[in-house]
Formats: sequence, C-alpha cells, structure tokens
Amino acid sequence: MENPEKNNSTSRRTFVKSSVYGAGALLANSAFLTTVASAGEGKKAVVDEEGSQRLNIKRLKEWESWGYGLFIHFGLSTFVEKEVPYGYDSPIEYAPDKLDVDQWIRVARDSGMKYAVLTAKHCSGHCLWPSKCTDYTVENSRDTTDVVRQFVDACRKYKIKSGLYYNCYDTHHRFGSQTLLDLKPSPVSGSYPRGNESLAPYTSSIYQNFMKDQLTELLTQYGPIDIIWIDNPAILGVGYRFYLYHYMAGLQPDAIIMMANYMEDGSNFDVAAAWPSDLVPIKATLPPPTGHQPWRTIHDKRYYMPGEVCVPIGKNWFYIEGEIPRKTEELVNDYLTIRKRNSNLLLNVPPDKSGMIPRVFVEALSGMKRRLRL
Repeated sequence: MENPEKNNSTSRRTFVKSSVYGAGALLANSAFLTTVASAGEGKKAVVDEEGSQRLNIKRLKEWESWGYGLFIHFGLSTFVEKEVPYGYDSPIEYAPDKLDVDQWIRVARDSGMKYAVLTAKHCSGHCLWPSKCTDYTVENSRDTTDVVRQFVDACRKYKIKSGLYYNCYDTHHRFGSQTLLDLKPSPVSGSYPRGNESLAPYTSSIYQNFMKDQLTELLTQYGPIDIIWIDNPAILGVGYRFYLYHYMAGLQPDAIIMMANYMEDGSNFDVAAAWPSDLVPIKATLPPPTGHQPWRTIHDKRYYMPGEVCVPIGKNWFYIEGEIPRKTEELVNDYLTIRKRNSNLLLNVPPDKSGMIPRVFVEALSGMKRRLRL
C-alpha cells in the first residue's frame, strides 16, 4: 500500500515519521481518554448535524469508536519479495506452508484491535480467493486455501470487524490499461510524461468490468463486510469511480467505503482523485497537529468524513525476511498521537512466508497493549 508515483524502492515503503516525541505525546492512557472525551464539549451543534453523506452519523461514529485495526498485507508479493511485481510471476510462487488465518485474527483480538483489513487483491493481480474471473488465484497455487473465506469467518468468530482491500492497479490483468507504474518520470524534473510523450494513466473499460466482477464476488459470497478498502482509485476516473462506489454500496449497504488515493496528512481531500468516499485516508504520516477535521464541504454540500492513518509496524507493507518492528515507544507514541488527533489507526502487521504473523511482531503488539492498557 503506497504512493505509486514514488520510486519502487525500500525507502518509499518506509514509514515517513512525523511524530513529535516528548512527555506531552506519551500520555497515560487514562489522561488520553479524558482529552478525547473533553475535545467534543461545546461542539454539540456540529455533532448533531447529519450531513449529506450516504451513511448516517451514528454508523460513522461507530467506525470511529473502533479506533485501532489490523492491516494485513499478504499474498504473492510476500513470496516474490516485491511490493509491485512485474505481473509475470507464476501463481505457484505463492506457497505458505503453515498458513493460519485464525492466528492473524487472534493476534488482532489479543492486541486490543477492533477491526481488520485484508489485501484480497494487491497490484500483483494474484487473488486470495478462487475468483472465477481469472486463473491467477490461490486455486492454482501451492496452497489453495480460500484466504478471504477463512479471514471473514475468523473475524466473525473473534468479533472483529472485517474489511476487504482491492487495489485498482494490476500488473497482471492489464486489459490495455496504463498506470503510473508503466510510466517513467523524467530524470531531470521528476514529473511524469504528458502531452505527445504519453497518454495520462487510465484504465480500460475491459479492466473496469473485470474489477466490478471481482468485487461482486467479494461482496456477495462472504456475507456482510464492514469495510471496503479501494486503493489507487484515481486511475478509474471520476465517472466510473462514482458508479462503482454506488454499486458496491448497493451490494453492502452498511459497509464503510474507503477510496484511498494518496493524500498525505488528510488536510486536503482530493475530490478529483478519490470522491466519493466515506473516509479520508492518511497514509504513512500523522494527522495535522490541529487534528483531523471530519466535516468537509464538497460540491457545496457538507459531509462527515472520519480519518484513518495506515502505517506499517516496521518498514515494509509486505513481509521482508529479517523485518523487525519499530520500537515500542515509537509505536505507542504513534497510537496516542493519531487517536488524540481524531483519527483511527490501521496498523499493518504482515504475515511471513509461512503464513503466520511472526513472533517478533506479536511481542511488539503485546508491548503496545500493555503500555496503552487496551
């Protein structure tokens, strides 16, 4: 999960820290909760406003109350050790030998998390469910487990809210599309070619139909889904994105839909790249010091749009051999700062090639829970 306009290197997957360390940030959990509770005093008129968004304020406030979630980047990229593979890796490369999806969700529960989001299809194009739209799925891999099924079932078993992630970029199923991954920035200006040099990035109607069919499978075969997380939606264009949003909402009326184009700290919502969306994404950084402002005016209407920060527990989104978590103090500080600034934290904790979340990550999460008294 990353900004595709940056170079495909380890550095671009590194969490760009903007945390401010100090006694003020490292609050005791009780003091932190008091701060959050008092922050809403004197703002009843704003809170009571219903807004023009699809979901009512009660549903969005419920999502905000979850506060802390598990992001799971797992799939073919884990095994070929490339976040953005070239698209020609064999599905046989996907070969977990101790796959334990139940463990992932137990870890979420035991860490004090309330929801989880799984990368059902990242930009490798490989699907963690046996999609009928392609043979590039777990069905033709060394482990044929329907990971989406096990994920959703485990979430229900442990009372964790379930979310499914789908990346609009796909290096395997191109169908004539061209994304920023296909273009090379100028070595002088750093910008991408325009005009006569190249067409702007786009997705073909064939790819859009393919995406719709796959999302139909995900949203009709596994029961209620709480969160639909769409990455890099700018490539779809405004018209198709508007259609797709309402189509998904029709299949899962209670689901909260994230259109997660790259938006830095969430201060400015890029309507052309990500509207419509129920949430504002904040990627690999922190909300502004003044806190996330959920009320947004778009096309002269008021919308309540909560914010979510997603960051990795280490440096990478997919597991890399030898990966270690960041220090407990840093992770605790991130959590407290993000929550104090009126946003949810979706912490990425990737399973390794065996198909389990490594012990070193589990221990880091346990350390966070103890410090935060979750």
